[in-house]
Amino acid sequence: MDLATIIGIVLAVFSLLFSVVIEGGHLASLVNIPAAIIVFGGTLGATMTCFRLKDFMRLPVWLRVAIKERNTDSSEIIRTIVVLAETARREGILKLENMLEELENDFLRQGVTLVVDGTDYEITKTILKTELDLMQERHQTGIKFFEAAGGYAPTMGIIGTVMGLVHVLGQLESGNLGQAIATAFIATFYGVSSANIFWLPISSKLKVRSNQESIAREIIIEGVLSIQAGESPRIIEDRLKSFLPPVDRNKSDEQVVTV
Repeated sequence: MDLATIIGIVLAVFSLLFSVVIEGGHLASLVNIPAAIIVFGGTLGATMTCFRLKDFMRLPVWLRVAIKERNTDSSEIIRTIVVLAETARREGILKLENMLEELENDFLRQGVTLVVDGTDYEITKTILKTELDLMQERHQTGIKFFEAAGGYAPTMGIIGTVMGLVHVLGQLESGNLGQAIATAFIATFYGVSSANIFWLPISSKLKVRSNQESIAREIIIEGVLSIQAGESPRIIEDRLKSFLPPVDRNKSDEQVVTV
């Protein structure tokens, strides 16, 4: 589990609720079922309209991606590629076929397979670049979904508040006007808070996940093509390290990876 995502959402919700309590309010006053239906149901419905049904059905998958910690250690990928380059340099490209099953990264395995099969350099490059582009396009769908939901949620909250105020104004003779108005504004609270605590942060986390995986795949593409071109393992390593932040560049030398 990605603790940053879980702790962040929990901390944000706790801060809002705790502020209500220390001001002397009651948490029960924030519970309003009709407002919740308007905001959350309306947000999901409006967002669903913008996407295909099969995209909407991937909502649990996107949430799992945001919450689950993913292993995209670029330094480890570089070390693995260097080992592959050394093997290819010492024993030949075909020797890499014996190492395919031990490669945990599917994209790296695909690239090495293309090299072992003798695929033309330009074709290998095109195939891997296309895979990268399609992956980024798939990721953008999830990112845009949560961004759209984050835009609709506050608007749905305002709609719920307007509907509540219309109901209140129709009962001006009631002696409980203050409480009725406060209840009407609960919808706005739901809309704004859900957008800024859940929808938009999840969208940002998906962007981070996508960027991490994109960098890892760019490293793999560069490494695979360099192995196919017969470049020196040391040159390959130095080139791939340029993808890493300076603070992480020495990690590739911390241990020797065997595959």
